[in-house]
Amino acid sequence: MNFFKTLFGGGEESSEEKKSQEDAKNFDILKYDGLRALKNGETDYSIKCFQHALSIKADDLEIVDYLSQAFMRNDQLNDAFEQLQILADAQPDNPKIFIRMANVAFMMNDYSAMADACEKALLIDSENSQIHYLYARACLGQGDSTNAVSMLTKAISLKKDYYDAYLLRGETLMDNGDYTSAEDDAKVLLDVTKDNEDVLLFKARLELKQSNDDNALKYYNLVIDADPFNADAIKERGELRKQLGDDAGAEEDFKQYGELAPKSDEDAKAKGKAEDGQDLIKSVEDAYKKNNPFGI
Repeated sequence: MNFFKTLFGGGEESSEEKKSQEDAKNFDILKYDGLRALKNGETDYSIKCFQHALSIKADDLEIVDYLSQAFMRNDQLNDAFEQLQILADAQPDNPKIFIRMANVAFMMNDYSAMADACEKALLIDSENSQIHYLYARACLGQGDSTNAVSMLTKAISLKKDYYDAYLLRGETLMDNGDYTSAEDDAKVLLDVTKDNEDVLLFKARLELKQSNDDNALKYYNLVIDADPFNADAIKERGELRKQLGDDAGAEEDFKQYGELAPKSDEDAKAKGKAEDGQDLIKSVEDAYKKNNPFGI
């Protein structure tokens, strides 16, 4: 090719062509080096790679997506949300991006931004059960339990085996004093997830709320059988034992709780857990895998 250029007076490649080729080469190196680092947990380095890649090709949405994930894993949630906003502006009809924004907003405890992301997602895909579930969480964060129950009911109507939605609705109904409806959700959950400690703890608390102390104790025992290190269940069982006059049993629970509580709090901070005990970092990463708009 260069021979013909020389022959017909074209000369060698222009400096612009060389720079374009060099930029393309560097972009690919940064992209794949950043991706390797991201997969290996080297988030600081992956962020630098992706940022440099975007300085070469600012409109590459795949890199923006990778960068949002790296920021999230590095606990730079505001930065992650900003990258997701870029994706949303570029693909306003992609509900998966708004689902991811809702998850990150939840981690930030920004329930207004979470609700806004859910509203936009619902305008695109009103039959998506996950969006209704996330919207319910946003409503609860804003103190709107009535709409939360409505959203959860809609989520369940769209996905009959959405047991997370049953659990959250049951807990919300219980907190609102609607024990009969909460019992209906508890029955569904117990029929299909008999050994799940979250379900058992919900049932124990529901029995306690209704002053069914013996049944409450039974379910607290089942929770602790399923997870001997469940600090909340141990503390609550201790309080119930104290109320029932079992001072020795209560003292034993309180002692064990005292040993578990500091480690439980430390683990919660280290893993970014919310008040409901969910490991949000893991849950959002799982959501990323399920709802990745670029198939990553």
